[in-house]
Parts: sequence; structure tokens; C-alpha cells
Amino acid sequence: MTIELTDANFDEVVLKSDKPVIVDFWAEWCGPCRMVGPIVKEIAEEYKEKVVVGKLDVDSNPGVSAKFGIRNIPTLLFFKNGEVADKQVGAVPKSNILKKLEVLF
Repeated sequence: MTIELTDANFDEVVLKSDKPVIVDFWAEWCGPCRMVGPIVKEIAEEYKEKVVVGKLDVDSNPGVSAKFGIRNIPTLLFFKNGEVADKQVGAVPKSNILKKLEVLF
């Protein structure tokens, strides 16, 4: 299950998590985001015991988007111990995302 992230809950859910976190920065109008969305959802289910997966709508939450310099979407940020450990910009195959995720363990 993916968690809906907002400017209000981001620090608590992402930065204070004791598990690795993937944050999917997206928007409703973004075509490539709709391609990545189902992949992110699959990963959330497959890794639910090991990883926190959240989605942040950039239009509704400009604070976090600005803080992390999100200029293009979809962007996936991979967090470990409250720090950005890796980044993926654009629509990519699931295998690319999993490679970046595996490094976090």
C-alpha cells in the first residue's frame, strides 16, 4: 500500500522512518506519472515489510517539492535514515527502480 504524503506529514513519515522510503513525486496531469504509478504500487505491495512507499502530488504540496528541488516528474527519491540516497527521474522499467531499491538494504 502506498501512503499519501503531504507537506504536513512528510517529515514524520519519510524523514523519521526506520525503514528505507521511496517517494513518488507525481501529478494528475502527468502522462509518464501514470505509467510509473502502477509499478510503484506493485513495489509497495511486494516490499511492504521492508520499505515505506509514498506518493506526493507536487501540485498540492509545493513545499516538499521545492525543498528537494523537484523540477521534473515523475521523480522517485529513495531515502535511507532520513537522507536522500538515490534518485530516478522519468518513466523507467520496474527493474531500474528495483536496482536502486536493493542498494538501500
